[in-house]
Order: sequence, then structure tokens, then C-alpha cells
Amino acid sequence: MGQEKLKLALELSYIAPRIGGVLISGHRGTGKSTAVRSFALMLHQELPVTLPINATDDRVIGGWRLDELMIHSRPVREPGLLEQATGTGILYVDEVNLLDDHIVNLILDAASTGQLSIQRQGISENLQVSFSLVGTMNPEEGYLRPQLLDRFGLMVDVHALTSHVQRQQVLRTILDFDDARADTQGASEFLSEGRLQDERLAKKLRVARGNLQSVAVPKSIALLCAQLAERFQAAGHRGDYVMALAARAHAALDGVRAVKPKHVGAVAQLALQHRRMPSAEGGLMTWTSSDDEAVAEAIADSTDHV
Repeated sequence: MGQEKLKLALELSYIAPRIGGVLISGHRGTGKSTAVRSFALMLHQELPVTLPINATDDRVIGGWRLDELMIHSRPVREPGLLEQATGTGILYVDEVNLLDDHIVNLILDAASTGQLSIQRQGISENLQVSFSLVGTMNPEEGYLRPQLLDRFGLMVDVHALTSHVQRQQVLRTILDFDDARADTQGASEFLSEGRLQDERLAKKLRVARGNLQSVAVPKSIALLCAQLAERFQAAGHRGDYVMALAARAHAALDGVRAVKPKHVGAVAQLALQHRRMPSAEGGLMTWTSSDDEAVAEAIADSTDHV
């Protein structure tokens, strides 16, 4: 289930960039980085721009090229990673919970507003940026501060598969991929089928992104999002908006003209888990079967009143 939620979160974040990014929480070896890189390759045919854990302001928002300044006494601006991500589509921040809060704030501001304001060291620019932000973290190493946690649009937990049947399927896929890469003839049916599936999904996502603004959000859906945010005691109002926006993206992915309650139900956990109490106060971020039942009950009530 976690892997399915992860796939959905990445897709919705691409369709509606104003969601503000995806935070993936999971222990070591659960495939977080693999999923992000695979998604980037599928959609953009290249790996995501990756932010190093020791990144400085210059590295993130850009600065002057030192070689040009020192050797030629000529100021030449060096684009930062946020600008590079605009060209490639995805900015990937591994171990985001270990980054300096100031750097995280810069990235989140740019991701949510689409604007990058640079006012430093003789540089004064306002740039348009557009990228899908994906951050990963290991809960064993601590969480983000609540103020930063709330800035991520969606959050998903990823767990290791426990069923031996599922683990065997994962292992078989990895072994088949290794064999396909070793095929010197380049005629692997495994890779060909994978590329075909990628092309189909990428086309579907681009169409959904283009159709996003034409999908209606009825008043009943806005009310449902507000009711769910109240029911789960979401801190602030960002959760309501993100839930509605993610539901709209989900409806666009489904190819329908208006958001339905089922779309809200599919994204409620992604938008609310890290904003509910006590998560908003730095406590454990959990989602239980009773929470799923509460969402289902709210969806059923809204459907009855349509």
C-alpha cells in the first residue's frame, strides 16, 4: 500500500506543481531513492537534480563563478540547483531532515510559489522556477520541525514489504533487470515492455497536467476538504488547500471534468497525516485503520447529501 501511495503522490505533485512537493518517510532499503530516480527517468529521461546534504546558499540559489572572478576578474553568474531543476523537472533532496532549516525554507518557498528571488552579493534577480520537489528522510534520524513539515504538500510513509510473495516479486524484477542490462544485443523484451509502459504513463500525466485547470472543484468538495481538515485537527489552512488541489489533480488523472468525493478520499492521508495533532507539534506521525474509516465515513456522508 505504501508503494501505491508513493506512486500516486509523485504523479499528483507533477500534475499540480503548486502542491509544494512530496516528503517520503521510510527506513533504509525501502526503495525511496530508487522510486524517485525511476519516476524522473520515466518522465524526463534523465535523473533528478540532487541536492547534497552540505549544500550552501550559493549551491542552491546560485552565485558567482569563482574561476572567472579570480582568473579573469569577470563576474559570471553560476546558476544554482533550483534553476537546474527547472530544466530537468525534479529536485531531489535526500535526508532532507538533516539539512539546515534555512536551506529547506529556500527550497520550499521556490517550490510552492514558482518564484526565486535572489538578493545577495551584487546579484538582484527574480526568476521563474518550476520543478517537482521530492524529499526523503529516515524517521530513525529524526523529523523535520513542524513549521517545515507543514510546507511539504504531501507526505507518504514507505515500509519494507513483509509478505514473502511480494518480496519474491521485487527480487525477481531486480534480477530480470540485471539480466536485461547485461544483454549485449540490446533486444531485451523486459526493457522494451518497460519503456513502452513508461511512455504511456508519461503521456497520461502530461495530458492530466494540461487539463488540470479545466477540472471543476464543486462547493461540496471544498466543504468536504474543510470538514476532513477539521475532523483531523489539521494545523493551519494549508492542508485544506493541498487536499483540494491534490484531489483536483487526481480527477485530471482520471480524465473527468469535476472532482468527486472518491478523489478526496484517495488523497486525504497524503495531505493530512503530517498536519494533524500531534504531528504538527513534533509528535509521531501515524495513520491507522480507524483513520481510514473516519475518511470513508466522511466521504459516504458527503455522497449521501449530493
